[in-house]
This record gives sequence, C-alpha cells and structure tokens, in this order.
Amino acid sequence: MPSKRRKFSAFAKILFALTLVCGLLIAGAYYVLTTFEPLDTQEPPEPGCRLDLSNGRFDMEHEQAQNAATIGGVAFSRDLPTQAVTIAYATVWQESRFYNIEYGDRDSLGLFQQRPSQEWGDPEEVMDPVYSSRAFYDELTEVHNWERMPVYEAAQQVQHSADGFAYDQHEALSERMAVTLGGENGGQATCWFDQETVESLHSGEADIAGAEEAMAQVFGTDPAELPPQEDPAHGDLGWAMAMWAVVHAEEYGLSSVTYENMRWQASDGLNDGQAWTEVEDDTGGRVVLG
Repeated sequence: MPSKRRKFSAFAKILFALTLVCGLLIAGAYYVLTTFEPLDTQEPPEPGCRLDLSNGRFDMEHEQAQNAATIGGVAFSRDLPTQAVTIAYATVWQESRFYNIEYGDRDSLGLFQQRPSQEWGDPEEVMDPVYSSRAFYDELTEVHNWERMPVYEAAQQVQHSADGFAYDQHEALSERMAVTLGGENGGQATCWFDQETVESLHSGEADIAGAEEAMAQVFGTDPAELPPQEDPAHGDLGWAMAMWAVVHAEEYGLSSVTYENMRWQASDGLNDGQAWTEVEDDTGGRVVLG
C-alpha cells in the first residue's frame, strides 16, 4: 500500500506539470498579443454617399446624391434662393425619390415626372437632370408669390398633381438637404466606393476637362474661375461645386477634390477615410480636381 508521502509526491508532480503548462500558454498568448498586429476584420460599408444634415447624417445612393447635387446646382445658375431648392427637392422626393426613372403615370418621365405631352420638352430633354431642373425652376418662378407659399402649395402650382399635399411630408428633409448641398456649412457631403473602384480612381486618368465642362453647365460658372460672391442668394458656390464633383467622382474618374484648404479623396469608407481633411495649401478660391 503506497504511503501518504508517495501519494503527496505524485500529486505535487501533477500540480507542477499543470502549472508549467498554464504558464507556457499564458506566455505564448502574451507573446502573440504583443508581437503580431491584430487582424482587421471590419467589413467596408456598402458604396454610397452621406450628407451631414443639421439633425444628423443621411445616407443616399450615388445616383440619388448626384441628382440632388445637380438640382441644387442649377438653382445657382438661376441665382435662386434656398427656398426654390427646397421646393424642388420636396417635389422630387415625392415623384421619383431622386432616381431618373424612364417611366411614370401616362407619359411622365424623369426626376420631376414631367410629361412631354404637356409641353415639358421631348423625352430626351425631360430625362436630362439639368434640363428638367431648369424647366421646373422656370415654371416655379412664374408662380405669383411662390416664395411665400407653403412648400407643398408652390410645388403643386408647378406639378398639378392629383394629391398636391403629398409634397408636404418631404419639406423638413428637403430644407436640410438644400442647406447642406448649397455649401452653407462647407464640405458636408461625401461618397465612398468598393475597393476595385477606389483602385481604379487612384490609378486611372481623370476626365477633369469633362467634369469642369459639366459643372459649368450645371452651375453656370467655370469652376476654375469662381467669381467672388458678394451677396449670394443662398449657400456657397465653391463648396456646392466641390460636393457636386465628389458625388460625380466615379463618373469622371476623380480621385480627389480640393477647395479652399480642404480635400476629399476617394476611399472605401473604412476608418473615416471618406472624410474631408485639411491640407496646407489653399486653392485660392478654385475647385481643384485630381
């Protein structure tokens, strides 16, 4: 029969072995944690755009943001106030949700669901966001006292919809969007892309001339020669142009947009990579595309 001493000796050996194994495991874990970089398991967000509104962030798809920036930009070319953009946005939210759709009630088409049969233009013109925006503003400014009307009423005076009050539900969001995309608070719009697109934008050749030509058509001003705004009807023309360029970056192969001392660069949206960042050099009042 084993003695108590032999039993204690065997127990001590087992305890020692377990202690040694635990110590090695702890040491190994410490070595791994302090030697190797942690794996980044964060998934990139779905490609899209974001507006920083007065009440928080608002996400949009690229097409929606592009059309919103264009509608707002055309208002600059007409020297129209923020109220006009708010009315246009409320209308488009109701009619198409900022998608340039090729169908609608009867022969209605496009962002504003304008009808070629009602002398809004031919189908190709109505499907052009710049043309359709100009047509809407032209009709709006013909409405007597439109600036003082409720948003839904002014919209209905242009649209002649079956339910004109439906535009009312979009007023608050539309007003915030008009302020943000009008550039009153600087670079408050950004976009991000999938990794393949990001690599293409940074390695490819940007169509800067094409982008500048389109911006001049939308805003009525050459982005390389912005005039000083002494008393603008609304917003900041330079910032509105810069954000238009950002939301159209993929279309023109732009990897960067710089205005004043702030720069946006194309990214996949991880780690706040899509944010506008401060740079040392000032653009001197020009919108610089890269």
